[in-house]
Amino acid sequence: MTARMGETFGTGRAVSDIEALLAGPVPAAGPTVGEGEPDTGEWSATSGEGFRIVPLWESDDLVGVYGPEWDAAEEAAAGHLAVLVGELDRRWGAHRPVGMRVPIFRKLAGEPMPPLYRALCDTDCLGDLRVWGPVDGRWIGVSLNQCDGDAPMILVAVVTDRPVVELDDQDG
Repeated sequence: MTARMGETFGTGRAVSDIEALLAGPVPAAGPTVGEGEPDTGEWSATSGEGFRIVPLWESDDLVGVYGPEWDAAEEAAAGHLAVLVGELDRRWGAHRPVGMRVPIFRKLAGEPMPPLYRALCDTDCLGDLRVWGPVDGRWIGVSLNQCDGDAPMILVAVVTDRPVVELDDQDG
């Protein structure tokens, strides 16, 4: 669960959150740290060496949701991502897709990878990224994620001060 559970998706709010993320600080070095809401402990951000990841929206819980209802929930979440990507493409030009296949396999194998990818995997943000940048000297990415079929779908944003590139099997 994230701190965004129960909020209605709004493109304007998501873009505003991304702009704040873009303008905000990212640690230059140090360990990766997850942050939670003080009252609930629900995930609100993860920061690490050169990056910050935040949830933008979370769907309702999908436990017991099947068939047409699940399909509708998946379509709605994909629609939120598409609208957001369209708005960001309009602002910053066409995005680049960055796959998460290699990081997922590296996590399963216990192999090393850059801190941003390790943090994405550790927070179950395994959806392929749509990346823009540099934008004001930083790179922005968004992805839609779901850690299993009953879990909520989560739209996240990433900001980093380093280029976001697709890993290949030899990158470390």
